[in-house]
Formats: sequence, structure tokens, C-alpha cells
Amino acid sequence: MPDQPSQPPFVLTFAATDPSSGAGLQADVLTIASMGCHPLSVVTAITVQDTVGVELVQPLDADLVAEQARTILEDVPVHAFKIGLVGSVEVMAAIAEVIADYPDVPVVLDPVLASGRGDDLSSEDMISAMRELLIPQTTVLTPNSLEARRLAIDEDGDENDDPDLEECALRLLGMGAEFVLITGTHEHTPQVINTLFSDEGIISSLSWTRLSGSYHGSGCTLASALASALAHGLDIPDAVKEAQEFTWQALNAGFRPGMGQHLPDRLFWARQQEETGEAG
Repeated sequence: MPDQPSQPPFVLTFAATDPSSGAGLQADVLTIASMGCHPLSVVTAITVQDTVGVELVQPLDADLVAEQARTILEDVPVHAFKIGLVGSVEVMAAIAEVIADYPDVPVVLDPVLASGRGDDLSSEDMISAMRELLIPQTTVLTPNSLEARRLAIDEDGDENDDPDLEECALRLLGMGAEFVLITGTHEHTPQVINTLFSDEGIISSLSWTRLSGSYHGSGCTLASALASALAHGLDIPDAVKEAQEFTWQALNAGFRPGMGQHLPDRLFWARQQEETGEAG
């Protein structure tokens, strides 16, 4: 018999759909494939949205989400999980139960709390469930600075509580995450500074040229790229660096197809080859 061709790593993403493919499930699939992995996808919710903002999120039944995941997991070996927008506490609990059966598979959690326009996508109950059910099982948590603060501050706590980002990271690590990568897109700094934390403190801090414009799906791209890099076998610091490089390149090559935000071009490398005549 002829030798079987080598297989790519398999990355399973739990995410809501996005008809624009700027964010969500479609963005994850594009990123995972572009990173040389095979995407497996579990739909958590259906959204009505465009490049401007999110109009509606309709979560799927939690049992249906779990059945999607368990069916494919019984068939295909998964090398990394990526979790994005889940849509409800019930779905979050279902995902937590599924991934608990695969403790050796790295988990990248993108805590999608709001859209780029500012549409609130996670209730306080969902944030509490995320702290209790998902973060303790997370290998790398990838909040932007706004999400890090919201996750780290208890709504019933001290109203004067105003932790800096390092303190936010420490609190999130205390909830059970192994690593926390806080991105600085929303900070008022000349460059975007992304910092990786562990229980040992700051592991790395990388600066990136701040691009003009507003982007839809940058967080999804980073988290999916990171899951893909981990699926390829990179260690955490190298995987984080590789994912940031991919994301910056995708954003730098971004385009504005509609009336709203720019979208990352996850196939930037293919178009670069076309432009230089290397394709074919």
C-alpha cells in the first residue's frame, strides 16, 4: 500500500457565526487553515451582524452544541481547542464539560465580551460562568485590555477597585488560567503592546506598529492563530509570538469591504505571492 500523506494538525473552534467572515466561526476557520491546520468547527450561536456591528445573537441549544463537539471528537484527534463567543451560560457549561474530558489538549479562550462597535455580547451571569467554568481550564486567555479589566473586577466588589493590567493578569491567573496574553489595542500608547503573563510574572512583552483604522475580528484572528501554533507543537512563548506576527500581517493587509470596520486578510501571504508572481 502507498504511504499515507501526512496530516495537518486539527484545531476545534467553538464560536458563533459571522456572515461577514470578519470575526467568529468563519474568521476562525480562515485563520486556522491559513496557519496550516485543519479546522473543525462547532457552532455555538447564530448572529445577525455586518462590518458595522452586531444586531442579534441567537444561542443554540446547549445539548446540540455538546453533540456537535462530541461527535467530531469521537472521530478526529484534536490538537488544540479555541473558544470564542458562546452565547449563553448553558452553552458555556456544555463546552466546559466537553473540554474537561480532554485535559491534555491546550485551550485558547478569547473572552468575547463586546463587539468592535461596543455591542454588549456577554451578561454578568456569563462573565461569572466564564470565571468559574472556562478560565480554570484555559491554557492561554487572550483578553484585550478592556476585557481583562472587566473579567478581573467583581461587579459586587469595591467600586474604587481600579487594577492596572498586571494586577488584572494576576487575578485572571488566580482564577486558573495558565497564561494570560493581554493585548493593548485599546490602550492609548504609540505602539500596541501585548504582554504575556504567567505565575512567574511577565514572560514576554512585544510591541507592534499601531495601524490606522478599526478592525473587526482581530481578537478572533489572534486566538485562532495561537491555537494553531500550539497545535503545531510550539511552546507557549513561541506560539504567542508566531500568532502575533500572523495577526499583525493580516491586519496590515486588511481591507474595508463595507460601511464599517476593516477586516483582517488572513490570506495575506497568498496575495503577496500573487503580486510577486510566485503563485503557480
